[in-house]
This record gives sequence, structure tokens and C-alpha cells, in this order.
Amino acid sequence: QLQLVESGGGLVQPGGSLRLSCAASGFTSDYYSIGWFRQAPGKEREGVSCISSSEGNTYYADSVKGRFTISRDNGKNTVYLQMNSLKPEDTAVYYCAAQAGFGQCLLSAYAMDYWGKGTLVTVSS
Repeated sequence: QLQLVESGGGLVQPGGSLRLSCAASGFTSDYYSIGWFRQAPGKEREGVSCISSSEGNTYYADSVKGRFTISRDNGKNTVYLQMNSLKPEDTAVYYCAAQAGFGQCLLSAYAMDYWGKGTLVTVSS
């Protein structure tokens, strides 16, 4: 049974940092690209960042470039999202998702095959 479990969310002040983790189980991590998505109240789910399965190429939404960094530790079957210089508009539930197959990851919810349940990030003073 493939499972993704997010952790690391919480309340942080503007300008602060958080590191989210996505722990995967039940599959071989190097066959799956992993993406981070977020959904704020009243808004559609949007792609934040993803890391490809085989070569570890990374992609970012324009809104987070230069502030967020995605990385993966295949030995631990875990993908991380380091979030720096957080802004109130980063407030959302953050989900990790897995896209099966080798090759480029896609920052599209429709491309994902499995989802975690999410972790809430609140940026507020």
C-alpha cells in the first residue's frame, strides 16, 4: 500500500522558515517524482515544486522561486521542502503527491497518482 505522510507544518511569523517532510512508504522512491502542492481557503490547488524521479531535476512555481528548496533522500524515502522568507500568502494546506514513472516531473495535480493528507502552514504575526 503506497502512502505519503506530510509533517512539519505549523504557525510561523512572516520572514520565518519551515521545513516540510514527505515520508513515502510502499513503493520504490526512485520510480516516482514527488511534488508539493498547496491549497489556500477558497482557492484552487496549485503546484509549488517538484523533483523528478531519476535525475532529481527540480522545478518551482514562480511565486516561490528563490525562497523554497525541494530535495529528496532516497535512502530515507523522504522528500523535503525548505521554505524560507515566508509570506502571509504562503498560508495553505500543503500536500505532497507522487507521479509514477521516470522522466520529468509535472507541476500539475492531474499528473499525480497518489496524495498525502496534507499539513497546514500558517504565516501570520
